[in-house]
Amino acid sequence: MHKEIEDLQLLGHIRFLIEESKKQVAVTVNATMSMLYWQIGKKINDEVAQHHGETYGKQIVATLWRQLSAEYGNSFSEKNLRRMMQFAEMFPDEKIVVSLIRQLTWTHIIAIIPITDPVKREFYIEMCKLEKWSVRTFRERIQSMLYERTAISKKPELTIKNDLDRLKTEQQINPDLVFRDPYFLDFLGLQDTYSEKDLETAIIAELQRFITEFGNDFAFLARQKRISIDSRDYKIDLLFFHRRLKSLVAIDLKLGEFEAGYKGQMELYLRYLERYEMVEGENKPIGLILCAGKSEEHVELLQLDNSNIKIAEYLTELPDKKLLQQKLHQAVEFARNRLIR
Repeated sequence: MHKEIEDLQLLGHIRFLIEESKKQVAVTVNATMSMLYWQIGKKINDEVAQHHGETYGKQIVATLWRQLSAEYGNSFSEKNLRRMMQFAEMFPDEKIVVSLIRQLTWTHIIAIIPITDPVKREFYIEMCKLEKWSVRTFRERIQSMLYERTAISKKPELTIKNDLDRLKTEQQINPDLVFRDPYFLDFLGLQDTYSEKDLETAIIAELQRFITEFGNDFAFLARQKRISIDSRDYKIDLLFFHRRLKSLVAIDLKLGEFEAGYKGQMELYLRYLERYEMVEGENKPIGLILCAGKSEEHVELLQLDNSNIKIAEYLTELPDKKLLQQKLHQAVEFARNRLIR
């Protein structure tokens, strides 16, 4: 019996070595292919630049893809050659490319090529590296306009760049990179009429998808967390811990529009958590009030950031993308104008 256990352990170790080796081979092959695609794109771009003509560029790409596809397959189709050219144009520094292809696959890179805003592109790259998104998740994040929904997009461009640089070089993340507005909770499957309890129950039932929408670093701690203050009982709807922020996160669920009184209630919860639940090495707790709607001026006048409180809307049905873009653009403009004032 003892011999059989030892054999099984040995088999387990060998399987682990094989699987790890496969992963390393896949990473190496992907990095090599991505670098090849960058070099091809750069070579074509340099050639086109020397002849100073868009017409020549179209001719050379048409000639190349036919010859290369015939010899090496569909990886060198006209569409892919143009992607390689865009890749090289977007990232002209080879050192940056070497760092990028260690963590992102060619399929990831294809997903970011259409993003023309360099700051937005950098956001997606760094968040993908941080949370190790699959290609599917990466595309979903871009499609759901995660950047525009994240608090950092409402900051001045220099502030965004500095925060992304700190994330890149020091793995240091701040709440503006974590919290979003609005949150998409369409996966909860709620009907037109539901209560706060229904909302909370649906979140617990779909906790994995809830955390996926919120971010991988959220760890669930409690539902209806009971706290007692001066012989009076209160309940925090949901309590999480964010690993990288090293903070407790109290979430209060509200069905209607945000009201000023919600601030005082959340402040009470945060002060209690700070006094009785925080442990050494943690940062101050953060409050998140999820509402069906909010007034931007209302939120501005309450100066909630000074209290470590975030306000966000939640959507139980996905809106039309054009309407969402318009709404997020207005929110960004409002926030930036507020900072100027």
